[in-house]
Amino acid sequence: MGRAVKGLPWRQKGGMKRAVFQEARMTPQDVEKLFIRADGSYGFARWGRPIAPVVFGVEEATLRTVKGALEAVVTLVGHQMAETDPELGSNLMMFFFREWDELLAVPDLERLIPDLAPLVARLKAADATQYRAFRFDNAGAIQAAFVFLRMNKEMAQIPAEALALGEAVQTIVTWGPQAFADTSPLAIVPDSGATVLRPEIAAVIAAAYDRMMPPAAADASHALRLFARLRLDQDGN
Repeated sequence: MGRAVKGLPWRQKGGMKRAVFQEARMTPQDVEKLFIRADGSYGFARWGRPIAPVVFGVEEATLRTVKGALEAVVTLVGHQMAETDPELGSNLMMFFFREWDELLAVPDLERLIPDLAPLVARLKAADATQYRAFRFDNAGAIQAAFVFLRMNKEMAQIPAEALALGEAVQTIVTWGPQAFADTSPLAIVPDSGATVLRPEIAAVIAAAYDRMMPPAAADASHALRLFARLRLDQDGN
């Protein structure tokens, strides 16, 4: 499962379209839309194992920022991180680079991403800046994720903290392609200007990782179960 993105979907001239930080209530339909696939079906998966990340192509300061964002989101949902994955070594691989052709020179990458050369050709033709691919275990949970970020001028203008947090959010579960087409999952705190996760999106992710919820779902009734947990939180019960 993979998806290419040409630029950030919520990106606007002059900056990121990040909402001002405020509480927002969601409807069952709002929750369902977050996980609608391109073909109109419902699809959800969360990680079924501790996340063991590795980041390529960044300096040490940026590496700390990326891992810090991942740790923040993982802590939010009560999941775990690990130094290594017993099967894969690292199960979340993030690549930062300038041109798609650079991927063709990465040793053994084609073993992880089948048909790498045709994929690179398609991404170049689409002028994509991002591509994410997921692997799943027998229960349908996320087993591994691969994130590729082509740092063109537009992407390079995004603050490292915002870019790292955005990628952490978009790899913690499998969102639908239109989940954040209009508005970023991030928000700006008015007083400090800090970039944070929108409260309603944070609540959805936390509900998705509830131990009573399944690791994967293909029926929209799953969204109703998520909403029920959101409503309990919103009502303060």
